[in-house]
Amino acid sequence: MTLKQSDPEIYDLIQLEKKRQADVLELIPSENYVSDDVLKAIGTPLINKYSEGYPGKRYYGGNQVIDEIENLAISRVREVFDLPLDWHVNVQPYSGSPANIEVYMGLLEPGNTVMAMDLSHGGHLTHGSKVNATGKTYNFVHYGVSPKTEKLDYTEILKIADRIKPKLIVSGFTAYPREIDFKKFKEIADKVGAISMADISHIAGLIAGGVHPSPIPFFDVVTTTAHKTLRGPRGGAIIMCKDKYSTAIDKAVFPGMQGGPHENVIAALAVSLKEAKSANFKKYAEQIVKNTKALATHLQDFGFRLISGGSDNHLILMDLTNKNISGKDAEKALENAGIVVNKNMIPFDKRSPFDPSGIRLGTPAITSRGMKEKEMGKIASWITAVITDVKVAPDVAEEIKRFTKNFPAPGL
Repeated sequence: MTLKQSDPEIYDLIQLEKKRQADVLELIPSENYVSDDVLKAIGTPLINKYSEGYPGKRYYGGNQVIDEIENLAISRVREVFDLPLDWHVNVQPYSGSPANIEVYMGLLEPGNTVMAMDLSHGGHLTHGSKVNATGKTYNFVHYGVSPKTEKLDYTEILKIADRIKPKLIVSGFTAYPREIDFKKFKEIADKVGAISMADISHIAGLIAGGVHPSPIPFFDVVTTTAHKTLRGPRGGAIIMCKDKYSTAIDKAVFPGMQGGPHENVIAALAVSLKEAKSANFKKYAEQIVKNTKALATHLQDFGFRLISGGSDNHLILMDLTNKNISGKDAEKALENAGIVVNKNMIPFDKRSPFDPSGIRLGTPAITSRGMKEKEMGKIASWITAVITDVKVAPDVAEEIKRFTKNFPAPGL
């Protein structure tokens, strides 16, 4: 019996979501389309197996095949990120947020001082936001961007680090459109005797594709989600670290924070990592950056103000103050037009997180559909039309439905 026959309600909802994803321009920079092979791997009987522990040291029997799958995923992480021999890999975290918390749990004591980027300047909830468990457990002190350049000011970051002497410094962002100088971050950490940690969840695919510098030659610990630019499954994550931190971090993952790992997700991760080693993936990563730069230029030509003046990576942060529309209203209007973005705080925002001044948009998903620089001008014109007059949204939505048929989405 098929799902359509046994549970038509769920089947129909899945079909509606597939149609939505096919008909819209997905510009949320943390979202992407996985391949057919990743989908096939995640929906397998691997989901049935408990495998608490690590390869060769499980608390359940029957894990011979599971050990091989997990070891294969680990070896592919090593290849994709060119890990040194003295680095360790853990592919069991349930997602990026638990991975970050598990690193903190393994390397810190409650109350320890940590430096990370402020959420309102582009950091993540797990980088010590006061509403998050990390901000309630540890003493996070935040750095931000320069009010003049809206870019990281490494001299100022060093001053803060020298004053507070953190045990850990986190480099990681969800809404920072510029390249990160990991070497400078490491120099700052070394000067104050801090452990250096990079959360590369957003840029992992760009690093794998060779279009963004890697923190691995410099840092002590690196975490990433499996999806976003890496195009792996949601609900998976990776922790990479120098061997001297491996025992503490592994214990924090299991049994500290988690029980049995989700081996179907780990298998899907392994599939996506094999894809990330291909020549096509390198071209894809290069095209993401080309598309983002092209989209940024077109938006600026239409009079939009971009935070930091542009982008070096996969995302754009746009200040809508001069357009007399809030981020919340812009997100809704664009969604009605078939353009999916998310409202977002901008640095030094005077509005609230629920109704901020900006929107965040990016090109990973549309690049996965085969769109290139030429299409970015068209997309920018649609964004401009809707922001200028929200009443045109239904007409734009129909245009986009026709347009997207020329660019089939993977996995749909």
